[in-house]
Amino acid sequence: QVHLAESGGGLVQVGGSLRLSCAASERSFSSYAVGWFRQAPGKEHEFVAGINWPSGVTDYADSVKGRFTVSRDGAKNTAYLQMNSLQPDDTAVYYCAARLGQYSTYFHRYNYWGQGTQVTVSS
Repeated sequence: QVHLAESGGGLVQVGGSLRLSCAASERSFSSYAVGWFRQAPGKEHEFVAGINWPSGVTDYADSVKGRFTVSRDGAKNTAYLQMNSLQPDDTAVYYCAARLGQYSTYFHRYNYWGQGTQVTVSS
């Protein structure tokens, strides 16, 4: 069982930055790929970014390429999502998720999910 806890969300102005963290409770987290998703009110979960481990291969949704960066620190059992040049359309609850094998762009193909953290971008 892997417990994930996101943090780092908040209210930011257009063009600002936030860094989300996803802390895992188990060392076995190093065996899992991580995906970041977001869900805006009334919408489905949307893939944002994914990272395989230990290869470090990453992938991004077109809407965030060049603005968001996914990374992880194996020693800290933590994954990160650095978000720059934030726009109002980025407003959503952001979730991290973990699964064995490679990342997936489908939210429900993961084994574990965090509780989510709210990101609000004001104009």
